[in-house]
Amino acid sequence: MEFISHPLIKPKTVERRGYQLSLAASALLDNTLIVLPTGLGKTVVALLVIASRLLNHDGKVLFLAPTKPLVEQHAEFLRRTLRIDESEIVAISGETPPEKRPEIYGKARVIVSTPQVVENDILTGRLKLDDFVLVIFDEAHRAVGNYSYVFIAKEYMQRARNPLILGITASPGSDIERVREVIGNLFIKNLEIKTEYDPDVRPYVSQKEIEWVKVEMPEELQAVKKGFEKSLEMRYRKFQRLGLDIDISNATKKELLALQEALQTQAGETGEQVYFEALSVLAEIMKIQHAIELIETQGVDALKRYLKRLFREAKGRGSKASKSLFEDPVFRESMIRALKVSVEHPKMRKLIEILREQFERKPDSRVIVFANFRDTADKLVEVLRRHGFKAEKFIGQANREEDRGMSQREQLEVLNAFRSGEVNVLVSTSVGEEGLDIPATDLVVFYEAVPSEIRAIQRKGRTGRGREGRIVVLITKGTRDEAYYWASVRKEKMMYDMLYRLRDEIRARESDYSLKRFIQLEEETPRLVIYADSREMRSGVVRKLREKGVDVIVRNLEVADYVLSERVGVERKTVDDFLDSLVGRERLFSQIMNLKRSYQRPVVIIEGESIYGRRRVNPSSVRGAIATIAIDFGVPVIFTRNEDETADFLVSIARREQEIKKRDVSLHADKTKRSLREELEYVVSAIPEVGPVIARNLLEHFRTVRAIANASVEELMRVPKVGRKTAERIWRFFNTPYSEESYIHEEEGEET
Repeated sequence: MEFISHPLIKPKTVERRGYQLSLAASALLDNTLIVLPTGLGKTVVALLVIASRLLNHDGKVLFLAPTKPLVEQHAEFLRRTLRIDESEIVAISGETPPEKRPEIYGKARVIVSTPQVVENDILTGRLKLDDFVLVIFDEAHRAVGNYSYVFIAKEYMQRARNPLILGITASPGSDIERVREVIGNLFIKNLEIKTEYDPDVRPYVSQKEIEWVKVEMPEELQAVKKGFEKSLEMRYRKFQRLGLDIDISNATKKELLALQEALQTQAGETGEQVYFEALSVLAEIMKIQHAIELIETQGVDALKRYLKRLFREAKGRGSKASKSLFEDPVFRESMIRALKVSVEHPKMRKLIEILREQFERKPDSRVIVFANFRDTADKLVEVLRRHGFKAEKFIGQANREEDRGMSQREQLEVLNAFRSGEVNVLVSTSVGEEGLDIPATDLVVFYEAVPSEIRAIQRKGRTGRGREGRIVVLITKGTRDEAYYWASVRKEKMMYDMLYRLRDEIRARESDYSLKRFIQLEEETPRLVIYADSREMRSGVVRKLREKGVDVIVRNLEVADYVLSERVGVERKTVDDFLDSLVGRERLFSQIMNLKRSYQRPVVIIEGESIYGRRRVNPSSVRGAIATIAIDFGVPVIFTRNEDETADFLVSIARREQEIKKRDVSLHADKTKRSLREELEYVVSAIPEVGPVIARNLLEHFRTVRAIANASVEELMRVPKVGRKTAERIWRFFNTPYSEESYIHEEEGEET
């Protein structure tokens, strides 16, 4: 075996493969997305690019992965292979104390982290990406929508002095628009695709035998299924009678979810009862469909657990849909029949046969059984242990109702036991599909087919890694198992056809997301600065401000949620927050008073829709509170629809203040500890029409606050940037007697 020779790669640690070297060489030229099947060394390609960038450029590397186990896995691999001090390769997760992270970032050369942690640390100022010479996005197909990868990529391309992006994935999917979105979000200018059938890859791929095993559904289960189908048909007719002119009788689960989202939008915008009724019927349809899917693909045990959960929902504070189902005699009859059935799904017997045959032929085999549902995984482990197999489940970390997830430590312990042979059958949910370095296996069993080409490719990649492998797909005849299987096959073929077309398109045209033009545009636009309260991190506004090119500085603000200039402070409330505050108005009005005392131009933003149509709050109360803020306190109230519109308003005001009016950003209400010099500047800058710049000029000229107070208008006008109007305002500030009647009418400039 020939090994890679590189100054920053430890000798005899990485096998030399031509296709990996060519992919790495291509990735060093420009931002690249690499599509390479599971088991063919995507992480090795990343290692080669990391070593080259660290050798030839002064900077750091960020390696992002979507889960904690993947982060630990990548960090351990890099420590084993990179020839740099192991202490300079760090793994960061949410468990790392935030206050310690800046020091860790400062000392590290290679940082491996989950994207959510990195996004949060960028927003709070704990991490800056200026000096990073490479960012790697593992499982890059996740870079869509609001996922943290999207924000980090944009932030990196805006800030880094010498940026390079590498995205790696086994399967980006067959939806061309989604792949285009990934390419755009990661600023990709080069797409590289390798398959198991490419001549330079083929020598490293062990043979895989794929077979699908069909089983017949027992008559008892058929009868239960027919009862639920009758209940389902009643809902289809009920939905049709609503008059929405939408046929959902043949809709897929994905189409039903999209319809549900559209109906929710319509219900919120119009308030019409028909949309709320449609949503309730649709929820019932989806629950019945899930029950039928469990009968067809999982068996009666999984169905019984699901029905019991529905029953608890209906008896408790569950959804209207659950209650409606249990009021339906047809559904109740089907449920009672299901609870009485004791026949086992034939897949279970067939699985045991397949495993026995495998271990008789090869006693030291390693087997992974993939199941879609945790309930099924629990049942499989229980039955397999009863039949003498050393089985263990492998599930995600999330805790669900009556179902505790596995911690990262527990996951690693199970994988180590699987490697050593202490466990020889791993029963895994989808957590075992994506990226994890699960040891090479001799047999992979799909307990049910999956319609997703991404998941099918990842599952199949768990075998044939270094030795021959076998894949078995269990299918119940005449059910959605068959439809799902052929859907995944069709989508996988479509995916590669689409990727080749997309690659040719990228190579043929001048990229729409030209990096040079992007940087040029950013350099032409001065950057705005906005202070944000740390509690606003829970909203999406801070993130959207960063995406709009704003330097957001997160602080614990005593007053205001956002500070846009030395005179503008903004209090942001969602509609729900605002309605909550009406219960004890004293606190709301206290906030507004503090805001007005601290900033010359205070603003209140109320974010969200239907402020008069929620929670049965009397509209008069809502209007009264808004009138008090606007009229009695004199604070403008701005209404926005959502976080994005709020961010647009904040940017608009900040641009007017900072770019047009040339005002600095000052935290008048920030009560952090200051030096005496800073305290003097703070006090003087709080005088009307006086900001930080004029305050410093006044103190440098007069030396003391007392001298400023005793100065005449003419003496004040000798200070740089102090005109007559400002000088008169300062003089009146120090010389107007205090009484209940004394005030300065700001709008008309009239003193009383």
